[in-house]
Amino acid sequence: MARRLWDKGEALHPEILAYTVGDDHVLDLELVEEDVWGSLAHARMLAERGIISADDRRAIGRGLLEVLALHRRGELRISPEEEDVHTAVEGRLAELVGEPGRRLHTGRSRNDQVLVDVRLFARRRLLDAADAGLALARALLDLARDHEAVVMPGYTHMRQAMPSSVGLWAGGHAECVADSVEALLEAYRACDRCPLGSAAGFGVPLPLDRRRAAALLGFSRLQVNAQAVQSSRGKPEAQALFAAVLLGNDLARLAWDLQLYTGPELGFFRLAPDVATGSSIMPQKRNPDVLELTRAQSGVLHSHLERVLLVAGKLPSSYHRDYQLTKEPVLKGLRLARAMARAMELTVSGLDVERERAEAAVATEAFATHRALELAAQGVPFRDAYRQVGDEVAHGRLARPTDLDAVRRAYASEGSPGDLRLDDAAGRLAELEAQARGARGALEGCLAALEREAAGGAA
Repeated sequence: MARRLWDKGEALHPEILAYTVGDDHVLDLELVEEDVWGSLAHARMLAERGIISADDRRAIGRGLLEVLALHRRGELRISPEEEDVHTAVEGRLAELVGEPGRRLHTGRSRNDQVLVDVRLFARRRLLDAADAGLALARALLDLARDHEAVVMPGYTHMRQAMPSSVGLWAGGHAECVADSVEALLEAYRACDRCPLGSAAGFGVPLPLDRRRAAALLGFSRLQVNAQAVQSSRGKPEAQALFAAVLLGNDLARLAWDLQLYTGPELGFFRLAPDVATGSSIMPQKRNPDVLELTRAQSGVLHSHLERVLLVAGKLPSSYHRDYQLTKEPVLKGLRLARAMARAMELTVSGLDVERERAEAAVATEAFATHRALELAAQGVPFRDAYRQVGDEVAHGRLARPTDLDAVRRAYASEGSPGDLRLDDAAGRLAELEAQARGARGALEGCLAALEREAAGGAA
């Protein structure tokens, strides 16, 4: 059993141990890969600077790869006595390679270790969420393109307002999701600053090459000031979760719409059987649980962000143990954002559009603005046209157009039902996909290179 990294041989009350460790020994299983990658980069930098020997570095690399293999087989466990992933990995390493493993911690602290781990985790999961968001936006654009001409009611205040279309509705949701994907990629850049080598917030009296370690881990920038590294904890986490919350809000809004539009009272869309659940007592029920849970999970996402802000927002400078409680919200929140987007992609991809019901549902009164603007185009002052049509509505004289597609095409300004510019939207998604793909390729290339180099050194 590995000893705690701070253990000086004094006993710790078991209840204090349980209280201070919390769930870290379980949560940190999510960070084993990140901790190993950070350790591989640190060991390589130490050897290149002559702080440890080349033989020690090769032994450390060999042992870390064995620990990583153990984890990937699902055989690594972290005990409460070990507290966290850092102790567990270093302990297994020392068991495997002996003395060299006990030199790995030279020049670093658990403080900068956990920051490296969380930022690597956040960057990977932000890209996962961005990919899921982009897939959903693509599904929405496909729906918009396939059913561009289907007219449906448009609502404000939960009341019919003007004629809309499936193309406008689906394309609008796609653009909102794309906005949130852009925010996720901005959050990725906020997390793209390497804290390794700042130690406990004061640096170390060793000739570390911090920029080299950052490059090995695929960070494009170094977070320079050692104290600022510790004081910033919670800020990149909050930026990542804020972007996730923006996406979650989009997903909740989409889920709300579909909850209404797939219900029997409206019935503009029909959910696919493989995304609807049932009732334990009512045989006829096909429940939209996926939509209801997505609405609820958007609130859970928000709570993760609030927790980070509340814990980290009122502390003095430097490190405090309070920061331990900012880790769980990031681990859970970013995974949740990806899962929510994927669930909504599956839902949208399987939607059936009920054209006749959607078009029949457009109330005659919803064409009032259309009629008023027709009169304005003929030279009637708009305020006079407004009152004239209002009188027609009040006395039941407003005529319903017979050619709904002609009505749709009349809305010809950019972004309106008659000119959706779906190709422009698809082009924007392609740009975002290229950004996400480039970021993932660069990051994963560096991490894979660390493993290959360690494997070559071990051989």
